[in-house]
Amino acid sequence: MGHPFPIREIARQAGLSEATVDRVLNARGGVRESTAQEVRRAIADLDRQRTQVRLVGRTFMVDIVVQAPERFSTAVRAALEAELPSLHPAVVRSRFHFRETGPAAEQVRTLDRIARRGSQGVILKAPDVPEVTAAVGRLTAAGIPVVSLVTDLPASRRVGYVGSDNRAAGATAAYLMGQWLGDRPGNVLTSLSSGFFRNEEEREMGFRSVMRARHPERTLVEIAEGQGLDATQYDLVRAALARDPEIRAVYSIGGGNDATLRAFADLGRTCAVFIAHDLDHDNTRLLREHRLSAVLHHDLRQDMREACHLVMRAHGALPPAGPPLPSAIQVVTPYNMPAPTDG
Repeated sequence: MGHPFPIREIARQAGLSEATVDRVLNARGGVRESTAQEVRRAIADLDRQRTQVRLVGRTFMVDIVVQAPERFSTAVRAALEAELPSLHPAVVRSRFHFRETGPAAEQVRTLDRIARRGSQGVILKAPDVPEVTAAVGRLTAAGIPVVSLVTDLPASRRVGYVGSDNRAAGATAAYLMGQWLGDRPGNVLTSLSSGFFRNEEEREMGFRSVMRARHPERTLVEIAEGQGLDATQYDLVRAALARDPEIRAVYSIGGGNDATLRAFADLGRTCAVFIAHDLDHDNTRLLREHRLSAVLHHDLRQDMREACHLVMRAHGALPPAGPPLPSAIQVVTPYNMPAPTDG
């Protein structure tokens, strides 16, 4: 396993002992395959980040803990790594803990491991449930600041939230939906990945409030718990379409849009308006193909930069500042898509 990094550096990145890393690197056996994979991931992370490591400036080791489909986790990683140069003279090193789904207890175990081994900060996308709130409290008690990303944990001891105003995003989606459907009849399918993520709940509340006020004649049909994953999303959408032949439009709050469109196509149904969130690789492709009407997007790179600044402020490395402003909501169509970046 060729690499230019000292064992001590790999061990710190992986959160493992130097002896364990040495056994993996020298194929001495007695190590689980999952542990060997952690070592390989640590080396890959170090390789991506080594151009940012400098002897000057202060180094912050930050843990990124995200529960989301792979397409969003990939966007988070790319956004952070694209922003690393802008954080100089400080150096931010990152460890990633990504999972697509699973019980909150698994994420709590990850957070508690971070609390035990130490970190300069945690950037967290997690469901808003009491056990996660308690884990954030334990991190804070250990001197590790936590920043909530994209979806807030307002009852926790997190130092701040970065992301858009999700209620305003939902209201914007309702405004566009009403304009684009016009006088055409039809019900609207609203799709959440999970009812436990506050950002999705707030988007749904904003959407429902404006639709009731401006378009009370339209029925909103809700599905949830597809986790934003294509396999589960397809079955939920297909069942909803079978139950309600009047569904003509979709507000996708939680993703799985490929599967949603496939369900419409398989039943020979047309989706007149389809509004989604976030320019991940799936939505970028679908928007270019004109299969989505619009994507409500915010600058994830700005979010990651602000999250790192919050961590630095918590350690006194930057002067105090007020709470960050919500990220601007961008209405992206096939005709005004942002230019690709290195991230």
